[in-house]
Amino acid sequence: MTKPVRKAVFPVAGLGTRFLPATKAMPKEMLTVVDRPVLQHVVDEAREAGIEHFIFVTGRGKAVIEDHFDMAYELEATLQARGKAKEYAALMADLPPAGATSFTRQQAPLGLGHAVWCAREIVGDEPFAVLLPDMVTMASGARGTRCLAQCIEAHRAHGGNVIAVEEVSPEETHQYGVVAKGAERAGSFEITGMVEKPAKGTAPSNLIISGRYVLQPQVFDLLGKVGKGAGGEIQLTDGMKALAATQAFSGVKFDGATYDCGSKAGFLSANLAFGMARPDLAPTLRAQMRKLLGE
Repeated sequence: MTKPVRKAVFPVAGLGTRFLPATKAMPKEMLTVVDRPVLQHVVDEAREAGIEHFIFVTGRGKAVIEDHFDMAYELEATLQARGKAKEYAALMADLPPAGATSFTRQQAPLGLGHAVWCAREIVGDEPFAVLLPDMVTMASGARGTRCLAQCIEAHRAHGGNVIAVEEVSPEETHQYGVVAKGAERAGSFEITGMVEKPAKGTAPSNLIISGRYVLQPQVFDLLGKVGKGAGGEIQLTDGMKALAATQAFSGVKFDGATYDCGSKAGFLSANLAFGMARPDLAPTLRAQMRKLLGE
């Protein structure tokens, strides 16, 4: 029987240089998609998947993230005093239970693999999830769940390690981590290889690693040994490749929509998609889009 996935790691130490000057004083993870920070959308996905403990790997200038997931006594008291029950209830609904969040520092920008490795003492000896905060997902497929829930479903069925993947055009594969596809299973497939940012024309498939993982704790020891890889950073893909020598990996092609909020176009697309999913916003937003398009 596989151990349940109770903990999730959120690497949130990045500088957000692609969104300057907006991110000069505010973490990129706190930019809003409609009225919720990008990071809150990702935490919502983890909570919906059954995650109980949320581990944030932060850096300097990220204290506002810790504040966001804490009590805000003055704001809460003001909302109550002014009779804003709806707004107060929304704040309370988003507040994690006491002891359900942990924060640790990545003291130098050494890559995603190093950020995950920094959470090793908090995760301990159990399987855990990793969610990249730039990637925001929306349930839109027949299964009606977001990406991490589908990954955890595959983990319950097959154990081992699970990676979410998406299809891109072959011309784009050199920008991403790419997997080699093996035998199909119900809801997943066997992964037979991985490569980080392959040279153009050498990728083993057009299936890219898309920012959701379920990993076994043995990956921590391997991340401590792999050294720097692509881009001069410690790559999570290199640690997973080493782990794949002794453990199985499954791939899950997410049945839904993913928005890369690390890019301006993806961030704007996410705002449009989530805005159009809101009955209170969709009519006005649709009218404004038609006006902008000259329709």
